Amino acid sequence: MTHAPNRAASGAAGSAVVKSKPWYRQLYVQVLAAIVIGIVLGWRWPDLATSMEPIGTTFITAMKMLIGPIVFLTVIGGISGVSDLKKVGRTGLKALTYFQVGTIIAMVTGLVAINVFRLGEGVHADPSALEVSGDAGQYIKAGEHQHWWEFLTGIVPDSFFGPFVEGDILQVIFLAVIFGIALKSVGAVGEPVIAGVNRLTQVVFKVLAFVMKAAPLGAFGAMSYAIGKFGLSTLTSLGSLILLFYVTSILFVVVVLGGVLAAYVRLNIFQLFRYFKEEFFLVLGTSTAEPALPGLMRKLQFMGAERSTVGLVVPTGYSFNLDGAAIYLSLATLYIAQATDTALSLGAQLGLLAVMLLTSKGAAGVAGGGFIALTATLSTVGHVPAAGIMLIFGIDKFMSECRALVNFYGNAVATLVIARWEGGLDLERARLVLAGQIREDTLPLGETASVPRQDTGGAEPAPRPAEGDGAVPVHR
Repeated sequence: MTHAPNRAASGAAGSAVVKSKPWYRQLYVQVLAAIVIGIVLGWRWPDLATSMEPIGTTFITAMKMLIGPIVFLTVIGGISGVSDLKKVGRTGLKALTYFQVGTIIAMVTGLVAINVFRLGEGVHADPSALEVSGDAGQYIKAGEHQHWWEFLTGIVPDSFFGPFVEGDILQVIFLAVIFGIALKSVGAVGEPVIAGVNRLTQVVFKVLAFVMKAAPLGAFGAMSYAIGKFGLSTLTSLGSLILLFYVTSILFVVVVLGGVLAAYVRLNIFQLFRYFKEEFFLVLGTSTAEPALPGLMRKLQFMGAERSTVGLVVPTGYSFNLDGAAIYLSLATLYIAQATDTALSLGAQLGLLAVMLLTSKGAAGVAGGGFIALTATLSTVGHVPAAGIMLIFGIDKFMSECRALVNFYGNAVATLVIARWEGGLDLERARLVLAGQIREDTLPLGETASVPRQDTGGAEPAPRPAEGDGAVPVHR
């Protein structure tokens, strides 16, 4: 159901926004400063910088602790907020279709880039002489024993609490979908539970707001360790490959994602960049998109996307819509082939693409997932030596930030596209929010926002914090 625009209401909302925080209290400013300090520390005092690792890993661990409950509750809330369960299936089917098309385009973009510039030619690496050790050896071993179909069989968990303990988001989504459909199916019996889910969601987001206050420390620890451990000199050893990946990723986001957003949703990708600036620096500092997931969901709802669509598409996209990982996977595979003098015809490259569509899903959310998916691809095809990943292992850390950022913006655009496709996007409100006329200046990252009223099919609407908690009053 498309929300009818209400210019007067939107204007009232804009005028009711409370005074902005001072610039030095803005979270993205603090995170950016922490990143800069971390880089300087890693460059000048690498031994001290590497000892900062526990600070970064503790913050990321604290965030991952909350991701499972947040996904579980928001997916249930999204499904319970749909009046017709057929819409859930329709939205899911549209989302999966969009994800697959987007992944194919991302992989083709990577293949074209590495075929045009052919950075691996002239390396002439001997796979038998490459020493495999440390984490790389573990990733290769895991990838060689992974099958393309495991992401299908792995959706069903062994126990209810297992996915939450192991952090398997795909299995959490599976459980949430089943519970959400069951709650809708039992009718009035399930309404008190749905109301409890909505209230518990607000509590979990408040806990998240507490954790997010430590985001600058987390970014500082993660960046200090990365620079101190690998050194800025690593950037120069394979700088051309890093540069190609970044340029290709930027072009994909601006041209492909921006083109889709402008042509179909009628929104501006550069305004979207500005709107998600806090999440941008958070992902940049921690090298993972997971800490930004709650903020992404909250802000998309604040823009006017239906709560049910956001609750279904965003968590699913974090497992199935990994555009940055897709670009990296295709580019890295072809680079290794070129560097090891492994000839691949156009047909063989298309075959690789087909395999990567499956293997890229199998390692979603797993530590070292990019390398596991890469090794699984090389092992399945058999032409390119898996030991070749040692050629790029040292620079992977400096490419992970870009992968995570592309994944993040890919899911933001995907959710807006599906919401518009389903008629669940208040486009007028979205434009006003992106233009800065409706803002949430004093709302800490991770805290629930006041969002447009939406069809809940009789269930209790999304939790709305009191104005004293920093909610932006929206008079509708």
